[in-house]
Amino acid sequence: MRPTVPRVLVVARTALALPIAAAALVLAAGTASAADPPPAGSVPPDQDPFYSAPSDIGSYRPGQVVDDRKITPKTGDMADTTDAWQISYRTNDSHDHPELAVTTLLVPKKAWTGGGPRPVVSVQAAEDSTGTQCAPSYGISSGQGYGASSALFAASVLAKGWAVAMPDFEGPKSVFMGGPQAGHAVLDGIRAVKSLGTGGIGTSNPWALDGYSGGAQATGWAAELQPSYAPDVRLAGAALGGTPADPAAVARSLDGGAFSGFEAAGTVSLAAEYPEAGIDDLTTAQGKEALQQARGKCLTDLLTGFAFKRLADYTTVPDPLSVPSVAAMLKKNTMGAAAPATPIYDYHANTDEIVPVAQANVLTRAWCAKGATVQIVRDLIGEHAVEALVRGDDALSFLADRFAGRTPPDTCA
Repeated sequence: MRPTVPRVLVVARTALALPIAAAALVLAAGTASAADPPPAGSVPPDQDPFYSAPSDIGSYRPGQVVDDRKITPKTGDMADTTDAWQISYRTNDSHDHPELAVTTLLVPKKAWTGGGPRPVVSVQAAEDSTGTQCAPSYGISSGQGYGASSALFAASVLAKGWAVAMPDFEGPKSVFMGGPQAGHAVLDGIRAVKSLGTGGIGTSNPWALDGYSGGAQATGWAAELQPSYAPDVRLAGAALGGTPADPAAVARSLDGGAFSGFEAAGTVSLAAEYPEAGIDDLTTAQGKEALQQARGKCLTDLLTGFAFKRLADYTTVPDPLSVPSVAAMLKKNTMGAAAPATPIYDYHANTDEIVPVAQANVLTRAWCAKGATVQIVRDLIGEHAVEALVRGDDALSFLADRFAGRTPPDTCA
């Protein structure tokens, strides 16, 4: 039976971004004078000069820090338990053009008592949106909007005493499903944190990656690109689950269904990031209007506005995914062309209703064939959001073992 729209909203709120509850708690700071500048991070990115690239951004090295500022997190109890900084840095988009990205460094106030330097995990929170107001950095620093739920992704990592770096991996153009762009932003964010050396996090701290669903897409791309793009960034391991590795396969699965808003987000994002794919030229007048409506939106608006829509409803061809220019672009954004050098924990529910497991299995087979070390975990039943909860602790246990130097399990054979 086709799910009703109310159910779409209930499931979607836990789907790729997992805003399980209203996590944002805006902390009152008293009455401020009209002349006082707004608190750092309280202004939406499109209106905040901190997010603007300098005119000479191309002269910066990938991962070089452009600016940093201390912020007071406005989600949950982070202000009491965590020191936080926003760090802007140079990275590269999908065409290796320079752009500015921002990552949020979260360090527990409680002293690290484990052996060696405090571990750090680059946590990729699923943003799945087309507007910068949905970015994790703004949600954490303002306590407002969809991005505020990003704190949920960091909570279990911080509870272990580890530090978290949470990059806005969709970049200044809010590109959803842009694989190379996301991988660059993650790896350059690690470079930026390491070189800044604030909060007790410097060059000697061990690093790992973690992400689920939309965050797993960025995590997987970072792991795959690390040997070629950032060999200086050493990773102890990477955990990813519910991974949308093949955008074409995921789009075909979502098309016309309850969660086709994800497809709308990917379409408008990739059309802007890859104009050479000619997506705009394939759209009807209604399609052009739909693309405009999908820009600058957070996930919930996309899901409600585009539920049960089909790509063919907006295009001049019956199968736009098969148009050669579009297919070539989608292939560039499909994981599996190279093997990660770091051990991988890959988990997925076989009955995932949003991200089909078959295309994730293609990815793990490709990685294994190229020599990667992968622990593959598949659960016979389970919904997309539930899988993240079921296996979240196991993913962190995998990373804890990697930080401890234990031999990683390998189920590739």
